[in-house]
Amino acid sequence: MGTQAPSNYDDSKIDTRTEEEKAIDAWLPITSSRNAKWWYSAFHNVTAMVGAGVLSLPYAMSELGWGPGVTVMVVSWIITLYTLWQMVEMHEMVPGKRFDRYHELGQHAFGEKLGLWIVVPQQLIVEVGVDIVYMVTGGKSLQKVHDLVCKQEDGCANIKLSYFIMIFASVHFVLSHLPNFNSISGVSLAAAVMSLSYSTIAWGASVKKGVQPNVDYGYKAHSTAGTVFDFLSGLGEVAFAYAGHNVVLEIQATIPSTPEKPSKVPMWRGVVVAYIVVALCYFPVAFIGYWMFGNAVEDNILISLNKPTWLIVMANMFVVVHVIGSYQIYAMPVFDMIETVLVKKLRFRPTWYLRFVTRNIYVAFTMFVGITFPFFGGLLGFFGGFAFAPTTYFLPCIMWLAIYKPRRWSLSWLANWICIIFGVLLMVLAPIGGLRSIIVQAKTYKFYN
Repeated sequence: MGTQAPSNYDDSKIDTRTEEEKAIDAWLPITSSRNAKWWYSAFHNVTAMVGAGVLSLPYAMSELGWGPGVTVMVVSWIITLYTLWQMVEMHEMVPGKRFDRYHELGQHAFGEKLGLWIVVPQQLIVEVGVDIVYMVTGGKSLQKVHDLVCKQEDGCANIKLSYFIMIFASVHFVLSHLPNFNSISGVSLAAAVMSLSYSTIAWGASVKKGVQPNVDYGYKAHSTAGTVFDFLSGLGEVAFAYAGHNVVLEIQATIPSTPEKPSKVPMWRGVVVAYIVVALCYFPVAFIGYWMFGNAVEDNILISLNKPTWLIVMANMFVVVHVIGSYQIYAMPVFDMIETVLVKKLRFRPTWYLRFVTRNIYVAFTMFVGITFPFFGGLLGFFGGFAFAPTTYFLPCIMWLAIYKPRRWSLSWLANWICIIFGVLLMVLAPIGGLRSIIVQAKTYKFYN
């Protein structure tokens, strides 16, 4: 289901779909276009990975401390690169078949029904959760630009965050009607360039500002319980930053494939480039931001930086452009799931107005939730641990063990179990800190303020 046989395969043996099924697959967002190049993989993965999470990394470092913070950052980079390689390899492990969607791979590993129940809820939590957080991020960045350019002492009105989130959402009521991954490649490329730009500005402006007077690298919480909860929340924020796995198979599905030139070759090339960019963005921002501000750093590093004004305005606008692209990258698999259910299960006709209605409802939903619960740092910690850890850190390893069955105590077996243990600990511990952070902020929060 949802696969297209490469051009030189014997269709009579491989492709058993009816003409109606072929027409539906040609309409669905993930399988409608397969002409992407390797560099599409690079910038789609950068856009998916380097999002709002990078701006919270100095704050995560302040919650973790130097030793644990550097360790968790580096180990996460290595583990997630390894699990991403596994997913790229598993995309075409069955000759003549492509696992175009995360849940299709899950169904192959765990069975038709169980695979759906294991993968789909987690993937939806991640993708919808990211889009909600990006609504908040986009709105906050627009508000920051407004506040820097138009100050209240100059007679400018104080505009609610809710309105800025609505302004940000208005862009998606238009962009969400682009039909598939390849059609958003221009938006994604712009977003990838922006991510490198604002990350560079974030650490560059931090260096320019210098180490702050009386900088403190100790934990800011005054109680042991507070320190522990903050530490757990920091784990979730790091997990949130490494979230690209939830769309990697869908990105690979857009690359053409033949037995001589399987899609994993250009896909992996793009992934390696993307991960180099990820390292160039993440490590300087996290380490330099924490070094300069210590535990006084804000949960969004750009909020800690107010001068030079023009540079911070530009960085925040770069963030807005980037999260516009990131929102679309994470929304596309959700659109694919919704449209697959409506057309294949509920037998709706695949029409433009079906797409128009469903996608507008989705954008409106993420906008409403973002306006209602704009707890940026807490949301990162909660979603990061609860859903990102399984789909990013250890679900690919479990599928690898289930499918390939490596020999016990072999290097592959050990590596996968290490990733699984690390990921399970993240999944269990991180949401606790994130949830507490949301509760603490909610005590003083006024809805729709």
